[in-house]
Amino acid sequence: MGSKEESGKISVPDAPFRPGDEVDFGSWPWKPGDHPMPDPISTNYEETEDLAKGLVRVLDDNGDAIGEWDPKLTPDELRMGLEHMVRLRIFDDRMMKMQRTGLLSFYMRSFGEEAVAIAQTMALNENDWIFPTYRQPGAQFVRGRDMVSMICHCIGNEEDNIKGRQMPVHYSYRDGRFISVSSPVGTQFSQAVGVSLASSYKGLDEVTITWIGDGASAEGDYHYALNFASVFCAPVILNVVNNQWAISTHANFASGMGNFSTRGLPYGLASIRVDGNDFLALYSVTKWARERAASGSGATHIEVLTYRAGAHSSSDDPSRYRPGDEHTKWPGGDPIYRLRDHLVKIGEWTEEKQTELEERIDSEVVEAYKEAVKYGDLANGPYPSAETIFTEVYEEVPWHLKEQRDELMGE
Repeated sequence: MGSKEESGKISVPDAPFRPGDEVDFGSWPWKPGDHPMPDPISTNYEETEDLAKGLVRVLDDNGDAIGEWDPKLTPDELRMGLEHMVRLRIFDDRMMKMQRTGLLSFYMRSFGEEAVAIAQTMALNENDWIFPTYRQPGAQFVRGRDMVSMICHCIGNEEDNIKGRQMPVHYSYRDGRFISVSSPVGTQFSQAVGVSLASSYKGLDEVTITWIGDGASAEGDYHYALNFASVFCAPVILNVVNNQWAISTHANFASGMGNFSTRGLPYGLASIRVDGNDFLALYSVTKWARERAASGSGATHIEVLTYRAGAHSSSDDPSRYRPGDEHTKWPGGDPIYRLRDHLVKIGEWTEEKQTELEERIDSEVVEAYKEAVKYGDLANGPYPSAETIFTEVYEEVPWHLKEQRDELMGE
């Protein structure tokens, strides 16, 4: 996955391919069915070493589901997962077009990573807590959030549920237990462990799930979270989404060309690496981790191996640091197409139905935008009142902030 270039006595990791290079990831040595599924409750963390060094897969290249990790989802559940992923991709595409035409200030897509949050959230209970990064907005679809509400937030109009306090795509969805996305990356990892411990202390059947990027795993917050999760046996699922790129820095720079998944083992955490473009594998591994956490057996550390097919954000130009066709050569393929092909293979889907689904969802997204701008657009507002700067932070507003509010409002 890359080479180290000597610079004096310092060895510096580099990306496997740069612009102009011929991309060839080769084929993965890990096949669906390679790994048996251990008991989630009684398995010792040391017994998960093979899972951490290997790769849990369920869907093969022919669309068949193979092995003990197959979650045996119903056709309706599979179609629901497919619809959520298609909705997220089309929603992202439409929002990016809005940004490019000046109707939105900033945007970040989940292109190529749609299965991550959607499959994993579907594997949870409704009362479980979600501490996402900006690549997991799809969890909100699973929890029932309306697209109009999401667009209002991205525009920052008067119906923005965060009242303009956050950047676009830094969602918060209280009804779905979807905690506000943190722009300083990594902070959510330690916070998720804390909330899981609070749930455990109260005796509640609640598990917390969180994600961090490969780049942010080089920060202290990541290690603090693993340490506390291990020491206090926290009911938390800790995901490192290795999508190969932290903005323009390759994952090798954070991992030293090793596995992220094996980092959990020295902390005494059950550790697994999973194919992040395999909907069924993601669902199954997360279900396993949730059962382990809920039983009191502790946290699970997961490396989600995937690829960021798009730019880091609307401000990024990936052609400056990687080949333009690199994402098309990723051995994991496309998560939407893989689940679609599986449904077709088992006789529960067709190409015609896929086209109808995409056309219907595209129309729904367009209508959602038209509805959202009734509450204000980026250029003209109306925007949340300036008074909201002082609300929804303190239960009782301190005197000095009251004075500032009164001055602002001319009172």
